[in-house]
Amino acid sequence: MEAFEMEEFISTVKCLTENLQQKDLTDCDEVIEKLFSEVSGLDSFLKIPDPQIQECAVQLWNWAVTKNVGNAITAIQKAKVRHVACNLLYCFESDSPTEGAFRKQILMASKAGRAWLNCKNFQMADHFLRLAVKSLETLYRQLTSRANDEPDILSSKADVEKDLLRILSCQAESAIAQGNNQEAIVFIERCKDILLRLPNETAYLSVVCYNFGIEAYNLTKFEDSAFWLSQSYDIGKANMKYGPGSEALAKVLRLLATCYLEWDCEKFQEKALNTVSLANKECVTPFGLYLKIRILLRCRAPDSPVRAGLNEMLESKVSLDMCLNTVRLLMSENREVLAFEYLKTVCQHFESSPSLGTALVLHIELLLQRGKVLLSRQKIEDVITGHYTGKQLAPEALTSLHIILWDQASKHYEDDNYSEALQWYDYSLSFFKAGQMDQNLSKLQRNRASCFLKLKQLEKAKEAAKEAERSDPDSIFTQFIVYKIAVQESNAEKAAEALSAMALLSKNPVFSEDRLLASQTAASNLLSLAAQIALEQNGQQETAIKALEVLCENSKEEVQVLIALRCLVRLVLSTNQNSTNDSSHLDVLLSYLKMALQAVSHPSSLTVEQRTDQANWFRKIAWNLALQCESKLDRMKDFYTLSYQLSQLCPPDRTLLVAQRTCLLMAADASLELYRKSPHSAQTEELTQTLESIQTCWEVWKTLKASGSSPKDPTETMLLLYEFEARAKLNDPKVETILESVLELETVETKVLESMAALAMEPPAHYPLLCKKALRASLSLHKKQPQADLAHCSKCVHTLIKLSLPRGVSEVGPQVLHEVWDYFQEALSIIAAAPDDFAEMETVWLLTHAWNTGILLYNLTQYAEAEKWFGLAMKFVQYLGSLQESYAKQMSGRYSEVLDRLDTAKRSCY
Repeated sequence: MEAFEMEEFISTVKCLTENLQQKDLTDCDEVIEKLFSEVSGLDSFLKIPDPQIQECAVQLWNWAVTKNVGNAITAIQKAKVRHVACNLLYCFESDSPTEGAFRKQILMASKAGRAWLNCKNFQMADHFLRLAVKSLETLYRQLTSRANDEPDILSSKADVEKDLLRILSCQAESAIAQGNNQEAIVFIERCKDILLRLPNETAYLSVVCYNFGIEAYNLTKFEDSAFWLSQSYDIGKANMKYGPGSEALAKVLRLLATCYLEWDCEKFQEKALNTVSLANKECVTPFGLYLKIRILLRCRAPDSPVRAGLNEMLESKVSLDMCLNTVRLLMSENREVLAFEYLKTVCQHFESSPSLGTALVLHIELLLQRGKVLLSRQKIEDVITGHYTGKQLAPEALTSLHIILWDQASKHYEDDNYSEALQWYDYSLSFFKAGQMDQNLSKLQRNRASCFLKLKQLEKAKEAAKEAERSDPDSIFTQFIVYKIAVQESNAEKAAEALSAMALLSKNPVFSEDRLLASQTAASNLLSLAAQIALEQNGQQETAIKALEVLCENSKEEVQVLIALRCLVRLVLSTNQNSTNDSSHLDVLLSYLKMALQAVSHPSSLTVEQRTDQANWFRKIAWNLALQCESKLDRMKDFYTLSYQLSQLCPPDRTLLVAQRTCLLMAADASLELYRKSPHSAQTEELTQTLESIQTCWEVWKTLKASGSSPKDPTETMLLLYEFEARAKLNDPKVETILESVLELETVETKVLESMAALAMEPPAHYPLLCKKALRASLSLHKKQPQADLAHCSKCVHTLIKLSLPRGVSEVGPQVLHEVWDYFQEALSIIAAAPDDFAEMETVWLLTHAWNTGILLYNLTQYAEAEKWFGLAMKFVQYLGSLQESYAKQMSGRYSEVLDRLDTAKRSCY
């Protein structure tokens, strides 16, 4: 490194060191990384004789030491700072390094190595540990070169050897962590050599080997574990004065015996037994005695040595729990005779112990496990007797006994042996005091009630249920039992009350029977079961419907709700299949279908196939119900609308699109009809709904038409007709464009145009111009037919004349008169074409209105026009049938008078 580079390096390190000392701990990571990056790249043989480097090393080291309390800095940060400090210290070059300088190097190198070892960075750890050993060896050579008999020198050499032993043990630890067991052995052998000169380090080295043994055992490396544990014992035993002590040595031997047991029991059974026996000689402990029994059992030793070991346990005054664990061990190894024999001895030995109940409960449990039911019953009855004669079980033992009794009862219940189950529940009940309030007692009474129900003993079941309510009135499980009893009694009212209570309780957190919070579906499953119970009973449809409704209202499981709704729909349909007059069930079914729509629409765990299946099923139900509602237009509309909404949740195909179109058309038609029949025809809600249905239907029709449709399909015509009526009633200006759209259709039927004409003038609509336009178009179409329908033509002309005739002086004008004149001429041509088929009264009507128009014009002194209209009126006389003669005489006379007056009026004007 050049001088300039060295100065720059020193300046950087110094600056970073100062920054680190000033930085907040939360901001120190970046500075540590920069220091680590700068120093890690140094050549290991580089020497920098600047004291500033040594000063920085000491400052960094001291900073790391002060931050070593708690979790001020992380382990990796601490390792990096020590790494930097140590490297800087080794870079500092001194002409004659002192013993203190070497000791500082040894301290930093060993601590840095230990820090990296803790961080599992074994390569870094080995590097610094080797540096420490090198410095130790150099220092040791310096000390050896001096006079050996000086006390200070001897002490310093001992300190060096002690440090070396510590560092060698760290190197051994690193080697083991890297899987180099033989390398670790070499390091420990060096430590053992040092131990000859430093016997007071015996306990330390023994513990190091013990830790290696534990680590190998945990990794199931039993051979390595046995080696290190043997080393630990041998080292500790070699010097009892400085060793870890008998208790620690016994601990080592117990683990060594366990290692032999797990490694290969048959191969090492003698070693395992000798080792555990040696451990018990060193320091007898309950676990040591238990381990000996365990080894004997695993080695399939005869009963005699096992019995001797059991007696040794009792003589050593081990705890009752340890004795009971030993009993369980004997049972697990199929030493049943020994187990019961020992258990009997244990019960006698601890007869006065307040914990004896634990042994009695275990005895009952083991008897039941071996199928010795009669003996177990006798023991239980003895315990019950003792419970009421001053020998009460401790709470923990009593709880364990209750669990055993309930487990037996449950097994019998599942096997349909309800009388036997009841007996075991009654044993449990014997331990509860009269009037005691307890959730467990409530559960017990519920279980008893279930047994009574199975045995058809309703009164006893009701009594047990009442006790359950008294103990825990806010339990949904108790209300469930009450419900089951009510169903068996066919008491619909009581069952409904219980269901209502269950519904309220289901809104609160549901606790399972052991008072732990159960899953969210617990209440829903219970309600589902309630519905199933009612369905299985004949004549309980009312209760079943109530149960299913409660389930639907309270469950958050969509699949469960949909299944319940399907069942409800079937039940209501089957109950009302013969009902012709009562339509109240339609409202109920409508509410079910709305719930189904909400459930299917809700994001949930339903698969696409499940969602489609459910939506399709309810869609078809809604469709069929709509077909049954001819006399209930409001319900028809609702069901068709729901059918369409449900169809939107299904994959679209042509069949579905056709169904959607039909639903929307029928819904629009029903809305219009409801408006027509409404006493409050000014209300526009139905018309607005009609337009909404039409608008949606247009979108569906566009898709359907694009996939191919019949030219004769009336969909467009119907949509335009419905929309025309709705907008006309709403006085919507868009109504004019709808007529134009109809006229632009490829095929237009005259009846559609005539309907639109009628609708244009049907109150509150009033569109005379649109009406006439539609009628003119219809008349034109009629005339284009090969055989015109004269009756329809006459009707069109009649309406056109009626709409066009001036109603007073103010409406008389050339344009109006011209238009009306043309309609009368059209009427004459129709009559002339088929005089015998034309209605006589219609001719009279035309004659009369033409004559009256002439009079109106006469009064307005428009004599020429008046004469023209009088003449027109006279042309109709010839087409009168039976009335022609009377009208001819009457009209001829009047016509002559009018002509005379017209002449006079004309002369007076000149």
